[in-house]
Amino acid sequence: MGLLKKGSAGQDVSALQLLLQELDFNVPITGVFDTATFNAVRTFQAGHLDKNGTPLEIDGKVGEITLWALQNPRTKIAFTDTNFTTMPGLDKGGHPMGRLALQFAIEELKAEAGEIGGNNRGMWVKKYMQPAGLGEGDSWCAGFVSWCFLQAVGGDKAKMPFRYSAGARDIFNQFKNKGMHFLGTEDGFLPQPGDIVAWWRVSLPSGKGHIGILHHYGDGFIYTIEGNKAANVAGFAYVKTRLDKVLGFGRVR
Repeated sequence: MGLLKKGSAGQDVSALQLLLQELDFNVPITGVFDTATFNAVRTFQAGHLDKNGTPLEIDGKVGEITLWALQNPRTKIAFTDTNFTTMPGLDKGGHPMGRLALQFAIEELKAEAGEIGGNNRGMWVKKYMQPAGLGEGDSWCAGFVSWCFLQAVGGDKAKMPFRYSAGARDIFNQFKNKGMHFLGTEDGFLPQPGDIVAWWRVSLPSGKGHIGILHHYGDGFIYTIEGNKAANVAGFAYVKTRLDKVLGFGRVR
């Protein structure tokens, strides 16, 4: 790929725009390097480094250096003070199948599962995506959640509470269609271990999303294990009342 800049057009520009969408930039895939693409590239460059740890030049152009940063945008996240490697107590609740799926998520986190060799690449990504008929190169958050639930039912897709899917919003919609979803605003609703939590990405009508498995809830904080938010399977904490872009929660029944 040669240098891409404002006015460029073609498949390379479409691929660039897809990369930007994966990074949550609301850029339509037109194949034309327009003002929206230019502004998104500049915003990305302002917050990222090259492979040597040097800040990118903020020029709105995409050559080899910026392309590398776009393909390797996320660093691995180490364990936090929250102990995501331990199963929450039974007093935290949770459906048995959801809790078992969470146990597999914990084991993947402990194994330091994640991307190898670039964005959405490597053996772990292949493992999560293969049952959905996909391989490397696609977002793997939903594949990770699906894989954990598949292990929870002994590898039998027919016993899963939802169809194995690489689509975050598809999984949430399956929970919704089966009446197994919560918006999170219901009176008395408390997230429980093994629940799924889904977000929209880029824009609400875009169809793009993100998904994770809930580890536990306490003191107003939601703790999750997610794939593809960082370059590895990692734990995250959110203030429940400030969750941004949340579609809702799902719980096996």
